[in-house]
Amino acid sequence: MYLQDKEKQGLTAWFKGGEPLIWMNAAAVTVSTLAVIGLLILLAVRGFSHFWPADVFVAEYQLPDESPAVVMAERVESEDVAIEQLLSAGFTLDTDEPFIQRELVKVGNRDVSGADFKWVLSRYLQNTYYPEQAIVLERREWGNFYGFLRGLKRDGQAIAAADDEALWQAFQQSIERAETIHHDIERVEKKEIGAINYRLEKLRLRQRGLELDEALPAAERAQKQLEIDSERAELDAAYAVLQKELNALYAEWNRDSFIVETAQGQQREQRVSTVVHAYKPNTMNFANKVGFYFGKFAEFLTDEPREANTEGGIFPAIFGTVIMVLIMSVLVTPFGVIAAVYLREYAKQGLMTRIVRIAVNNLAGVPSIVFGVFGLGFFVYIVGGSIDSLFFADKVAENTPTFGTGGILWASLTLALMTIPVVVVATEEALSAVPRGVREASLACGASKWQTIQNIVLPASAPGILTGLILAMARGAGEVAPL
Repeated sequence: MYLQDKEKQGLTAWFKGGEPLIWMNAAAVTVSTLAVIGLLILLAVRGFSHFWPADVFVAEYQLPDESPAVVMAERVESEDVAIEQLLSAGFTLDTDEPFIQRELVKVGNRDVSGADFKWVLSRYLQNTYYPEQAIVLERREWGNFYGFLRGLKRDGQAIAAADDEALWQAFQQSIERAETIHHDIERVEKKEIGAINYRLEKLRLRQRGLELDEALPAAERAQKQLEIDSERAELDAAYAVLQKELNALYAEWNRDSFIVETAQGQQREQRVSTVVHAYKPNTMNFANKVGFYFGKFAEFLTDEPREANTEGGIFPAIFGTVIMVLIMSVLVTPFGVIAAVYLREYAKQGLMTRIVRIAVNNLAGVPSIVFGVFGLGFFVYIVGGSIDSLFFADKVAENTPTFGTGGILWASLTLALMTIPVVVVATEEALSAVPRGVREASLACGASKWQTIQNIVLPASAPGILTGLILAMARGAGEVAPL
């Protein structure tokens, strides 16, 4: 009896001490962490599998009461679907099973068939095989092309090859050459010609400003006009030289062409310049596929998008997000910390201070789209429009605003307004966590209030301030509505 009472008392003390709640919280955090990790793994597997070079199969596909068709594609996913669903959609099937497997396959050749993907019923795929000569072409337009390489031409003349492997090697060399020329074309167009176009636009604005300046003396106007004409002639001459070089590069870029045949027997001639990558997935071993996978992933991170952002990379988005978050952090950190220090250390704790805190907390819950509309109206139209009216009147007359339009600066300022409540609240919490005795000890040693804040309070609350800044950066990077 005595032992039972002791056990009951110990169990009661264990419950009163809060141990069960601690273990329950630890279990909940563990489960939540595992769920988040599992979700990230699922997203990674489902998303990054897009870069894996899947094998390409060729099969005969014939539904009951329909003519046979040849399918050349790569498998994407499969699922079981109810027979009733297919029958209601108009399919004629010769099975009594309640479910049937269907597969989503990527057939490509959008310029030939009009669709990139197709659903097929696995039951009616027959004579499936994986030809070693099947090639996959990743093109700049129209998506992937699946087929067989049948020939290579240079300036309209067929290039002789001893066998299929020699033809494939010549094709790969032609693609590498076209890619090198494409980089040269981008250099000339974006950098060299782009710089000349920028200077020509400056000259046009100078010309417009000269026309609007009616108070300018005639002699000075003639002199400035002469300078503008001379510089424009120099730029036009440089532009003509670059344009000639660009035309030569385009002629070299479009020199080679190739003949490819689909699984249905259709042959098409295309320019090598339209191809970004060409590979034979059915002949690649695991190591080759792993290397190809990481190459595609690196291209995804470092390349520019193409085909309406459905192909290519996301580097401009990454670069813009990083720059925007950096500008936002530079703006939000000092103002947020200063506001929190004033509210906690200097402001008189009264009705007005409580109203300000309530307003700050409410701002943290305002939807980002509201901040986006505010930033458009205030920063773009009011601030940017005023700057253009004062300093860029010539561009306003041409309806080409400089600051009165969307830009990364206004987006960063808008995000700073959106995330500053997070920094203020986190900094105030960190400042309040510093013991009062530390402040009093510093003041008792003869330090001023600002010296105490600078040397004692802020260093002690630095981890909390950094936490608030990290949370603000995370929210700013994740919000797209202000953009």
